[in-house]
Amino acid sequence: MKVLLVEDELKLGEYIKKGLTEAGFIVDHHMTGLDGYHALMTEEFSVVLMDVMLPDINGFELIQSYRAAGKHTPVLFLTAKDDLSDRVKGIEIGGDDYLTKPFAFAELIVRIKSLLRRANQSDYKNSVIQIADLKMDITKRSVHRGDTAIKLTAKEFSLLQFFLERQGEVLPRSVIASQVWDINFDSDTNVIDVAIRRLRLKIDDGFATKLIHTVRGMGYRLDALGTNINRNCTEKDESKKNEI
Repeated sequence: MKVLLVEDELKLGEYIKKGLTEAGFIVDHHMTGLDGYHALMTEEFSVVLMDVMLPDINGFELIQSYRAAGKHTPVLFLTAKDDLSDRVKGIEIGGDDYLTKPFAFAELIVRIKSLLRRANQSDYKNSVIQIADLKMDITKRSVHRGDTAIKLTAKEFSLLQFFLERQGEVLPRSVIASQVWDINFDSDTNVIDVAIRRLRLKIDDGFATKLIHTVRGMGYRLDALGTNINRNCTEKDESKKNEI
C-alpha cells in the first residue's frame, strides 16, 4: 500500500517513512504543500498523512482543495496543535482523522489501519492476491505456491506485491524503481535485475508454471501465460526469417 506523507520536519518525516517502510508500506515523502498537492493530483495513494503547518500552504487548505476536486483518499492530519477548534475544522474540511504531535509510532500504525478498514481499500483486513497457484496474504505477510510456503525479505515482498497488483502489465525498470525502491532509475545500476532474479529463484524455480517474464528492451511482466506468449512470438519471428 502506498502512503503519501507531507511533513516539513525532516527528522520526523524520515522517522515516519522508515517505520512505515519497515511495516510494509511504500512511502512518498514531500516537505512542501505544493509538492504534496502535485503528488495527490497525479498519483494514487491508499492513505495521506498531512502536516497542517507547512512552509508554503496550510494543510487544511490543501485538503479542502483536494476534496473539492472530488478526491476521496483517506486523510490523517498531523499537527502540534491540540485545540478542539482545529480538530473540528480538520474533520469539517475533509479530514478523516487527527493525530497530535508528539505521538507514538504504534498509534500512527493503528490509525492508518483503521482508516484503511473504514475506506475498505483493498480489503486490508483480509487482503489476498492470487495468480495461478501463487497466493499472497498482505495482512499476514505470507506467500505460498500451492502448499509450499515461500519466505521473502521485506523488499522482495513489496516487489512481488507490486507485480501482483499490476499482473499482466509490462513494467519498465524505471517504474519498478520508483514504486518499490522510491528511487530514480539509474541505467548503470542492476539492482532491479538482481532483485528480480532472486525473487524468481524463490517463486519460480522448481515450479512448472513460470510467472515472472522478461520482456526484452521493455521490462518485466507477471502472468501465468508469459511462457507461451514468448514462445509464440519467437516462432513468428523465426517464420518471418524463413520467408525472407
